[in-house]
Amino acid sequence: MADTTEAEREAWRAGAGRHPEREQAVFGGGVPPAAELALEDINPLNPHLFRDDRWHDHFARLRREDPVHFNELGSAGRYWSVTKWADVRAVESDHETFSSAHGIAIGPPIDRQSSDSIQLMAFIAMAPPEHPRQRRTVQPMMAPSNLRNLEPLIRERAAAVLDSLPEGETFDWVETVSVELTTLMLATLFDFPLEDRRKLTRWSDVVTTLPEPGGVVESGAQRREELAECLSYFEGLWEERRANPGDDMISMLVHGEATRHMAAADQLGNLLLLIVGGNDTTRNTMSGSVYALNKFGDQYDKLNANPELVANFVPEMIRWQTPLSYMRRTATTDCEIGGRQIRKDDQVLMWYVSANRDEDVFGDNADDLDLERHNADRHLSFGYGFHYCLGSRLAELQLRVLWEEILPRFERIEIQAEPQRSFSSFIHGYTHLPVRVARR
Repeated sequence: MADTTEAEREAWRAGAGRHPEREQAVFGGGVPPAAELALEDINPLNPHLFRDDRWHDHFARLRREDPVHFNELGSAGRYWSVTKWADVRAVESDHETFSSAHGIAIGPPIDRQSSDSIQLMAFIAMAPPEHPRQRRTVQPMMAPSNLRNLEPLIRERAAAVLDSLPEGETFDWVETVSVELTTLMLATLFDFPLEDRRKLTRWSDVVTTLPEPGGVVESGAQRREELAECLSYFEGLWEERRANPGDDMISMLVHGEATRHMAAADQLGNLLLLIVGGNDTTRNTMSGSVYALNKFGDQYDKLNANPELVANFVPEMIRWQTPLSYMRRTATTDCEIGGRQIRKDDQVLMWYVSANRDEDVFGDNADDLDLERHNADRHLSFGYGFHYCLGSRLAELQLRVLWEEILPRFERIEIQAEPQRSFSSFIHGYTHLPVRVARR
């Protein structure tokens, strides 16, 4: 995803292309509220909207007035923002018309000969029949029987982390709880050396965060250097698992019928996909759950009074947070979405973060957290169709177990300040969340 976030960064810097005089309003920091912009100047791709948590009114206006919305940039080309639930699901369902083979985030088509795009060459960016063949290679890890076997370990680790939290002092929930638990889980799935597990977090952040001064990475060159280190590390693990296979995902990829003959760079693409899917999405929902319950205190009270609501809290939280803001598809032919004419090779961005707030599906309180929402499981956070998230059940399990362990331990987890959020329109996440806990 490095190439695509580079393209996003270029798009942000380049401005509107056709209207350079509007650059600051459309792509710079301090973007005005949606009501103050001309409809054509609304561009939800701006990462400032997500870092500043100001994306809501932009998408609400698009859902009302222009649910299939066009933008064009010199650096990224033509793209359409699909913002309504029904339209997103329709695009997701039609993989022949809307292909993932050209990339899953904004940017030019993948150059599969370029070493800079190694992290994109994963089964999620492939079309049938290759996509399902490679996906099946690691699918056994997510089988219900295996998840049942993993649950005691997930619970044990959650309990240990929660019991170690300081009382009466502020700490960072993201780093102390969310990152730690998801990284431990990833290390288990990969049989990755536990002492090096934070490398997984680092590589995930490097792939998904825009370069900026003082940011996670400051340049594309730094990103390439760190991904080269990642490749080198995994090459060592691949050679080890070729000789001594186990029951982990690396062994599955190294020995799988559809993946064992792949080059190292291609294997890295699949591994980075699994790292990002298991790290960014789960950890950001864990962090978002604390933030959301503080924002909607009545729901926190309701959950404390009736812990059985955790079962519905999990899908509702995943809907409300939507840890992956969008996915890209590319039109394989001239077609139509919601009455708009889409050209062959146009990019189509399926904005899950907007579809999950669609009033036509989730009602007038779609922006709220509602633990008793009757249709919370209709969210599209995990996608739809054959691209449905491979690790969805594991993500739900981790979030459920975490809150089953939180509720008997703490009267409240209280945020002390607004969170710091990811500088990305692709990953909808948190970098810091200061909290204090009050034990029972």
